[in-house]
Amino acid sequence: MENKIGFIGLGNMGLPMAQNLIKAGYHLQVYNRTAAKASALEQAAITVCKTPAEASANVQFVVSMLSEDEILTEAVCGGDGVLKTLAKGAVHISMSTIAPDTSGRLAALHEAAGNHYIASPVFGRPEAAAAKKLFVCTSGNTEAKAAARSILEALGQGVYDFGEAVGAANVLKVAGNFMIIASLELMAEAFTLAEKSGLDRKQVAEFFGSTIFNAPIYQNYGKLIANKTYEPVGFKAKLGLKDARLALKLSQLTLTPMPLATLAHNRLLTAVAKGGGDRDWVEAFGKGVSDDAGV
Repeated sequence: MENKIGFIGLGNMGLPMAQNLIKAGYHLQVYNRTAAKASALEQAAITVCKTPAEASANVQFVVSMLSEDEILTEAVCGGDGVLKTLAKGAVHISMSTIAPDTSGRLAALHEAAGNHYIASPVFGRPEAAAAKKLFVCTSGNTEAKAAARSILEALGQGVYDFGEAVGAANVLKVAGNFMIIASLELMAEAFTLAEKSGLDRKQVAEFFGSTIFNAPIYQNYGKLIANKTYEPVGFKAKLGLKDARLALKLSQLTLTPMPLATLAHNRLLTAVAKGGGDRDWVEAFGKGVSDDAGV
């Protein structure tokens, strides 16, 4: 089947992405550690697989959307990993938020096996993934990126390339997530300051989101923080903590002082330490600042 591709990872982001690929006409060989997640997909359009290796067999493309470096590495290199079956010349599209050096190692292993690995992390929450509104970033082998273009276009509102250095898109993703994290802390502090000074924090958020901070991050996250809306969980605090660690790791490797990253890391670390790791990262900042301020 010419439009058959592998798909690994049906979490909060992976599931709506898989649904959009099905809508685009692809048949998916899907693998997820919790197999029941596949029940949410159109059954005629999928083949449920027991291992990443099975999902990667007899396809020219496999997409992975996994949460952490270690989980992705195991899915690629483990005994039942992608590299066991991925065909010569096939392309692994890795859409995870991971360290650039992890991408480098995995790309080298793919090259040694005669196939390709490209980094393609995305910006957007699950609702953006469902609406095909993700911003898709790429880096790696030029020919492999060109071959994967139609798949990536089925997932987002734009595809942005950052060159042949495979870790480049991962650097961008780490930098971007740091900017989001810093913005969450900024908004939580500003709205709480306004609230404690007698203003309506919702009105404050609406004003800034429609004027001098007229951008999706401040509009969408601003509304959640102002309204103290922490459910449903779109992105877990423990994954935000992982992203903050990635930013700090990269800052150390590049000798880049990032005091805001340290502050944000501690905010997320506190939330996770208090048992909020599976709560939304918006709550880690919004409730964390409110609790500190006694409101």
